[in-house]
Amino acid sequence: MTLRSAPLLPASATGSPGRRRWLGMVVISLGVSLIIVDATIVNVMLPRVVGELRLTTTGAEWITSIYSLVFAALLIPFGRAGDAYGRRRMLVLGTVVFVAASLLAARSGSGAELVASRLVQGVGASMILPAALSTVTAVFTGRDRAVAFGIWGSLIGGMAALGPLLGGWLATSYGWRWAFGVNVPLGAAIVAGTLLLVPETRDPAVRRVGDWPGTVLSTAGLAGVVFALIEGQRYGWWSATRPFSAGPVHWPGGGISPIPVALAGGVLALVALVAVERARAAAGRPVVLDLSLFRIPDFRRGNAAASLISVGELGLMFVLPLFLQDVHGNSPLQVSVAILPLAVGTFVAGGLSARLSRRLGAARMLQAGMALEVAAAALIGLTTRADTTGFQLAPWMLVYGIGLGLTTGQLTRIVLRDVPSASAGLASGTQSTARQVGSALGIALIGAVFAVGLSHAMTARLRDAGLPAGQGAAYAERLRDSAGTFARDLRHEDPRLSRAADESLAVATDRAAFATAGLLAVGLLLTLRLRRGADPDREESPA
Repeated sequence: MTLRSAPLLPASATGSPGRRRWLGMVVISLGVSLIIVDATIVNVMLPRVVGELRLTTTGAEWITSIYSLVFAALLIPFGRAGDAYGRRRMLVLGTVVFVAASLLAARSGSGAELVASRLVQGVGASMILPAALSTVTAVFTGRDRAVAFGIWGSLIGGMAALGPLLGGWLATSYGWRWAFGVNVPLGAAIVAGTLLLVPETRDPAVRRVGDWPGTVLSTAGLAGVVFALIEGQRYGWWSATRPFSAGPVHWPGGGISPIPVALAGGVLALVALVAVERARAAAGRPVVLDLSLFRIPDFRRGNAAASLISVGELGLMFVLPLFLQDVHGNSPLQVSVAILPLAVGTFVAGGLSARLSRRLGAARMLQAGMALEVAAAALIGLTTRADTTGFQLAPWMLVYGIGLGLTTGQLTRIVLRDVPSASAGLASGTQSTARQVGSALGIALIGAVFAVGLSHAMTARLRDAGLPAGQGAAYAERLRDSAGTFARDLRHEDPRLSRAADESLAVATDRAAFATAGLLAVGLLLTLRLRRGADPDREESPA
């Protein structure tokens, strides 16, 4: 995803602020909005999906994490493919793949089908984002580029705020399938607009030979780690608690669990990735991971902070909708309204961060934003009880959103400010990958904390209520495996069971929020070592 570009159209088409060029900019921004909004909509309607398809907690985690996992693994390879073969072509192909996967998701009859559809959506998203970014970089220069990315940020920020509301309204009024189905007409309009208004660009300096060994190793490594974190509670962290089957792979129950094997395999694949990428770089061959960039302190620390920010954001957004719908029976639209302050805070703070950073510096703005995120997550953990409503969580969501807006607005500047211009494209792709890796790991980590907390809290409360240990453990397991939706079924049974389930959901949400605050605090500590000097006086990469 390099920034050195050669537009295949007359200079007049790119050098003058023509109407066609700016309309193309709007189309590109809407295409990126489509893939960003889809990640947030799923969290809002997840409890409805869990209930209708009878999913387990691990199934719910896979629906959300598989998208980010595939997105992260293929982002850089498809970025380089777009540079070599044509960015508009890649943008159109990615939109078609994304829309086709959305249609499959809307027609899914089981959790496995929906997870597979989300996987294909991740493939389409990894085609769209780098192609869109590089197209804007190629077509716009100087002051026009700054205006273009202002439009980019405004449209994406607005859709990030309105998207969950639209998805919540569709899921509440017509069913969750329509939240995927609406992508079909939107995608068709984006494809038509791209073909009519967006010029084809490519970089002739990029070779058409990619780093497929690196792509395979990075995908396998991340998949192994995420699989272990998500499925550990279900299949046993060390000893197998049940048989495992996936296609031709069959793992018997009893003996060692597949979880430590998958985790070890994932770690070994990542270690092999480092060795392979180092050897390819020394030989002058294309790489998906330029290890030399991590010698730059701000690049290394900034990417670590970016991953932890995504861990917190996606992990928290996985847990809160489950709590609000399972305890209070809120509809997807009501949950959307409850988390709207986060989107509003992000949008407002993102617009102010650029001006404030000129006075305080990008590093201080990033630290202030992460401090607000830590405080908001901790306050959610301190104040959430069984009777806590979305309205009562709104102030903390607003604070979290403001912090997120401040951090997001500065991370790219910090990560790329010391990167040589020739490596800016690969560096920006690495940063985007770090965010998506954080998203996948966030859902896995925070989801695991939520599931374990749910089981332990329910077991303890039923024991205190006088239920036999075996019966209490069975109820706790059903509550954990259903991602908390079993709490609604218990309302028709013994009131003690219902009260215990609601209290257990609150405890699990608290623990997930505290885990989020802890991870974000680690990210904040990393940012304390960032250079606080002024950014270099140069035209910034818009990555």
